[in-house]
Amino acid sequence: MGTSIRIAAAALDDYEWCARVMASTEPWMTLGRELAECRAALVRPGSELFVAREKDLPAGFVLVAPYGLAGSPYIASIAVAAEARGQGVGSRLLHFAEEHFAGRGHIFLLVSSFNHRAQDLYRRSGYEFIGELRDYVVIGQSEFILHKRIS
Repeated sequence: MGTSIRIAAAALDDYEWCARVMASTEPWMTLGRELAECRAALVRPGSELFVAREKDLPAGFVLVAPYGLAGSPYIASIAVAAEARGQGVGSRLLHFAEEHFAGRGHIFLLVSSFNHRAQDLYRRSGYEFIGELRDYVVIGQSEFILHKRIS
């Protein structure tokens, strides 16, 4: 992977691929999100889905609610296909979302307390911890609220 990654709005036939990646990936497996729930999350009204491609093959996606948290963009999901992990796809998707919504001033996301790899990515990318939702999805785990100023 590398500079040949292109990110664009999802095409209709991307949705099933994204749902399958999500359902087979952490944190959604631990959060108990089945394939049907993943499909539903991707088409939720008010969300925008973007897909990263390497040589026309999907490598990952980011799902954003443009007015998701206090009127600011909220990154609802980022996922990278198993074969593309560790190659910067997640960082590129995160940066894409920040650039796409840069005029909005702020961006938010939640990250699961057990998802250490994602927490490291967000920390390296300048996101700050602003709150914790204990036992929010999984008893005994938390969702951390993160924020970044993007203006």
